[in-house]
Amino acid sequence: MQQTEETVYMDAVLTPNRSLSRQGFLIAMAAIAFTFFMTGLMFWSMGALPILGFMGLDIAVIWLAFHISYKRQREETRVIVTARSIRLHHKDAKGREKHAEVPSAFARIELDEPAGPASWLRIEHGKTAWVIGRFLTPPERSSLAKALRQALLAAKAERHPA
Repeated sequence: MQQTEETVYMDAVLTPNRSLSRQGFLIAMAAIAFTFFMTGLMFWSMGALPILGFMGLDIAVIWLAFHISYKRQREETRVIVTARSIRLHHKDAKGREKHAEVPSAFARIELDEPAGPASWLRIEHGKTAWVIGRFLTPPERSSLAKALRQALLAAKAERHPA
C-alpha cells in the first residue's frame, strides 16, 4: 500500500478550561477545611456539637463537587482539517470515543452570531451536524469558527486551484 502525505491545514485539540491546578486545589481545600474546622470548634465550644459534623459534611460535599468537575474536564475533541476531509475525534469524560469524517469540499462551519452561551459551533454536511467545543466560552467559539473557516478555505483552494 502506498501512503500519500496530506497537507494538514488545522490540527486542534479542544479541552475544557481548568479551574484549578492540583496544587491550587490542595491549597483551596486546606483553607476551606481549616476555616470550617475553626468555625465548627467555635460552635462546639458554645455547646452545638452537631455543627462540627455538618461542617465536615460540607467539606466532603465541596471535595465531591471538585472531583466531579475534574472528571468532566477529561473531555477532549480533536479536529483535523485536510484537503480531503475534516476528521473529528471526541473522547468524553468517561473515556468513550466517537469518530466522524466529513468531506471538506461539502463541509460548512456554522455559528450563530453574535456568539452567546446558547450558540453552538457546528460542522455541517448535508442535513447532519456535529457540535464541537460545547465547553468553550463564546469568544473562544468565535475564534475557533474563524480559524476553522480559514483552514477549510485553504483546504478547498488546494482541491480547486484558481
